[in-house]
Amino acid sequence: MEIIVNKKNKEVKILERQANKLLVVVDNKKYHVDAKKIDKDTYSLLYKGKSYDLKVVSEENKRKYSVKHKFNYYEVEIMDSVARYRKNRGNNDIEEDQSSISSPMPGKVVKIPIEVGDNVVTGQTLIIISAMKMESEYKAKKDGKIKEILTTEGSTIEGNQSLILFE
Repeated sequence: MEIIVNKKNKEVKILERQANKLLVVVDNKKYHVDAKKIDKDTYSLLYKGKSYDLKVVSEENKRKYSVKHKFNYYEVEIMDSVARYRKNRGNNDIEEDQSSISSPMPGKVVKIPIEVGDNVVTGQTLIIISAMKMESEYKAKKDGKIKEILTTEGSTIEGNQSLILFE
């Protein structure tokens, strides 16, 4: 997986995971770390006998994070399949249509946890799509009411196909 840290690309792979212990490769260098979530947005990492507490805050875009360690601040972006697809098409900063939900790439509908007529709130999961062996949750960008659902669970969808409409 590709991760961008302060505008520098890093290739990251998790080779082994046993409970909290991880063997991680970052740009071809191996790290044995013990990682544990302490609370909602704080993680503790142990590396070579030293403890690192990280405050991780998700930005509006669920692929971007602010990470703080003591006096150091990092902007982190996860380049998953959706982000990579948008970047390759030159649509990295798409302002999504506020009246509908669509997937930028073809995939399969895994789950639709809402129904027509439901009132939804900002950040609520509306649909889960599986694409390129990854599941992506699409969330409401604003409070609203579901006007129409244009697909069903298990359906195959096309890229940029409207899936859910808001009133």
